[in-house]
Amino acid sequence: MSPDLHSWNRLLRSCAGHSSISLGKQIHSLLIKEGSISSLFHSNRILQSYARCTSNAALADARQLFDEMPHRNCFSYNTLLDAYFKANDSKSSLQLFDAMIEKNEFSWNTMVTGLVKFGDIGNARKVFDDMPKRDVIACNSMIHGYIQCGQVQEAFKLYKKLDFDSPSPCNDNFVMATMLSACADCLLYRYGKQIHSRILVHRIEVDSVLGSSLVNMYGKCGDLDDAHRALELMKEPDEFSLSALLTGYAGNGRLVDARMVFDCKTNPGVVLWNSMINGYVSNYQGEEALHLFIRMIRAGIRGDFSTLASVLSACVSTGMLNNGKQLHGFASKLGFLQDIVVASALLDVYSKFGCWENACMIFRDIRVHDTILLNSMINVYANCGRIEDSRQVFEMIPSKSLISWNSMIVGYSQNGYAVEALQLFCEMHRVDLRPDKVALASAISAAASVCCLALGEEIFTLVTVLGLVSDQIISTSLVDLYCKCGRVSDGRRLFDSMIKFDEAPWNSMLMGYSMNGYGIEVLRLFEDMRNAGVLPNEVSFIAVLSGCCHCGILEEGLKWFQTMKEEYGIVPVAEHYSCMVDLLVRSGQLEEAVNFIEQMPFPFEGDASVWTSVLGGCKAQGDEFLAGKVAKKLMELNSSESGPYLQLSGVYASHGEWERSALIRRMMQKKRINKNPGYSWIDN
Repeated sequence: MSPDLHSWNRLLRSCAGHSSISLGKQIHSLLIKEGSISSLFHSNRILQSYARCTSNAALADARQLFDEMPHRNCFSYNTLLDAYFKANDSKSSLQLFDAMIEKNEFSWNTMVTGLVKFGDIGNARKVFDDMPKRDVIACNSMIHGYIQCGQVQEAFKLYKKLDFDSPSPCNDNFVMATMLSACADCLLYRYGKQIHSRILVHRIEVDSVLGSSLVNMYGKCGDLDDAHRALELMKEPDEFSLSALLTGYAGNGRLVDARMVFDCKTNPGVVLWNSMINGYVSNYQGEEALHLFIRMIRAGIRGDFSTLASVLSACVSTGMLNNGKQLHGFASKLGFLQDIVVASALLDVYSKFGCWENACMIFRDIRVHDTILLNSMINVYANCGRIEDSRQVFEMIPSKSLISWNSMIVGYSQNGYAVEALQLFCEMHRVDLRPDKVALASAISAAASVCCLALGEEIFTLVTVLGLVSDQIISTSLVDLYCKCGRVSDGRRLFDSMIKFDEAPWNSMLMGYSMNGYGIEVLRLFEDMRNAGVLPNEVSFIAVLSGCCHCGILEEGLKWFQTMKEEYGIVPVAEHYSCMVDLLVRSGQLEEAVNFIEQMPFPFEGDASVWTSVLGGCKAQGDEFLAGKVAKKLMELNSSESGPYLQLSGVYASHGEWERSALIRRMMQKKRINKNPGYSWIDN
């Protein structure tokens, strides 16, 4: 028996998605055999079954059937329009829409909403303006589209224009809620007040959506009293409205009021818990956030992805790595590790605490990545020294943002890959991506590290074109470039023209003088720095001690070493100790240098570099006895290094003790210690 009309209808309704496309084609064939395909009803049902499947083949079948249909109505056109939009083919949708003789309300709305979702706001506005009757759906979609594209002023212009329509869609709750959200995000308090006035004048009932939008607008704009009054307009405020008020209080630092809103709700849901926890986190009260989270768990409320992300941020702000690890286990137990927000928060925790391997493990386990997460991983791998892995992640990003390029350039620069950093910067410039101050400063630093003055000055020209010469970070990098390339006077000229906000540019110029042997200039500039009221840091004192070393001013160096500790509270690091040893050696105080090294605190016990400095002093002064002791110490520290053997051999040779000198050389051969050959390069 042939199925009746209702049976065909039931069968066709069941044909939806890829799994049923074969059944749909079989029914299509049967209808053709029976001669029923000419029925508009059956044709539309078959067309709908094809359109529900988003594959290109099914869409092609739908279009072929549509073209062969002897009769079509609005349903036929609308079905195919919707299918084109689902396939991201807005061009075909526009062509089909233009070919429609009769268009109903659904046709117009489908085109406007579809083009807005596709991001084609220009064509969406053209279709919207041609609509014979604009309804709330199209209006809200159009306004929302402008806001999503960042064209907030256009959204307000359209809203004002719609006010003259009759009936005005401006009085619709959803349209007003969309406008209030825009006012909140852009802090347009005056516009928000006007929309609130419209609500009161037209006596519009404030439902949960409109109420929470009003509270959110006032809260973000800082008018918390009106936010509270807006809440009172609602008959039964829901959690979203209470959350909006709570967030407003927390955003203005009024945590006591925020907690009162939270506590007034019996059995608060996860939305309110999240808002209160996030309020504590955003106000740097991480411990309170963790206490509230524990209370939430004990109350039997299962947190969501947002909860975990906030609490993980609290672990970072409070320095609680163990809590972060416990939350890692908790997230794994709840199956939240594949959520990209939670994964990113965990990655941030481990990165901030320097647990690079844990961060890499999190990344390996994530199946879905976004650009933000991939950018973070570029930094993680770079901090691990795994620069090749950083580059692989960089290449994984389909649409590289400026942050992606910056992260990779900085990663190269910080790991000593200056040439690769410069090559990537040039590639970034070739794709017409405008560099910001981070990229420019990193490129200039890379050029400085290889003394590539020509390329550095080309980047300086680009900086001038972009109007970023006055930026302190870039100017500081340029000072460093000139000094490292030996152009100290040019560096000083640029330094004098800078507006200096902190110690960074001072340190750059101090180190520039120091590395070029201008010890007196270092001390003079350091005095200028102190007179300018700029507080020196550990880098400043490295430059000062190095300057004293170049000038051989022992007393001055000892004074500043003590001043650094006693007056400025700066704990010496390895570089400070190294400078002091070098200063004592250059002043001929070899025994004092040895005593100084032996008294260095943990973990700065004398390493090979400081003992090598003493050995060099022994050679210069011909102290054969001390040279032997120091060389023995160096051989114990690093038996495979050729330097100590060669220097000791040189000491003996300089005193005419050729046999002992040759003995040291034979010892090197016996231990298979080879002298590293020297090399030089010139920047072309």
